[in-house]
Amino acid sequence: MPSLDPVILFFILGVVAGLSRSDLRLPAPIHDFLSMVLLLAIGLKGGVALSQQPLGEVVPQVIAVGLMGGLMPLLAFPVLYRLGHLPRADAASVAAHYGSVSVGTYAVAAAFLAHHDVTFEDHMPVFVAVLEIPAIVVGILLARGLEKGTRWGRMAQEVFLGRGLVLLIGGLLIGLGAGPEGVAPIKPLFFDLFKGVLALFLLDMGLIAAGHLGDLRRHGVFLLGFGLVMPLVGATIGATLGSALGLSVGGVALLSTMAASASYIAVPAAFRMIVPEANPALSLGASLGVTFPFNILLGVPLYYQLALQVHAFMEAL
Repeated sequence: MPSLDPVILFFILGVVAGLSRSDLRLPAPIHDFLSMVLLLAIGLKGGVALSQQPLGEVVPQVIAVGLMGGLMPLLAFPVLYRLGHLPRADAASVAAHYGSVSVGTYAVAAAFLAHHDVTFEDHMPVFVAVLEIPAIVVGILLARGLEKGTRWGRMAQEVFLGRGLVLLIGGLLIGLGAGPEGVAPIKPLFFDLFKGVLALFLLDMGLIAAGHLGDLRRHGVFLLGFGLVMPLVGATIGATLGSALGLSVGGVALLSTMAASASYIAVPAAFRMIVPEANPALSLGASLGVTFPFNILLGVPLYYQLALQVHAFMEAL
């Protein structure tokens, strides 16, 4: 019987500790440090990979993935607004969360594939950066419309200069400029220790996820169901697009995972600035309390199996 990946067990430990009201806590500076290392490591790996291949081959895929990121909130919003009867701002906020991407979930999926010796395209981290932006813009348009008073300058500053995107794109550019030989001196921290940093990050995320479960108890079962069904819809869309783009099984699995994940960093920060009336308890309760644990514990292996099935189907055509 195959054993669980240790990083998943760290997440489970965090959830159990949180639900049992343990005094286990990671200080905020430690959480920030772990997030920074993960974002930079993912960016560096992608940048090094891009330095070894023509950028022209990646651009069409980047455009397609960006369009997918804008489509996801448009699919989620009517369900949240019409069926869930959420206020417009809250429906737009939750929809934007599910159109964006979870870097933590991506990191777990990449570690899962590496654990099972499944290769994937080196430029996949570029898609992580791309998916942060369209969902935020579409979500704010859904919440505000094309109102004259929308603070587009502040929104652009929040999106493009938010620390998550700065670190991710910064890592990409550093890796692209330095190449494999240039990043060799910092490889021990950002490459060799990646899984250990991810384990500590997931321990903290388990504690945070447990703390958001109460939000869902207070706001009913609708978001619970949405937080379980929407990732499956997103995964199917991501797997279909990945296969159409000609990605490998590992690449399809990663794109499927990205489409199934929900943001908990960039989108909350942007909406707090531009749409302050949106209730973060609803969006974070769904994304962190339901979707993140589901993806970490069950979703990633499921999306890998989906990638295998889609890839086999496309080869049979």
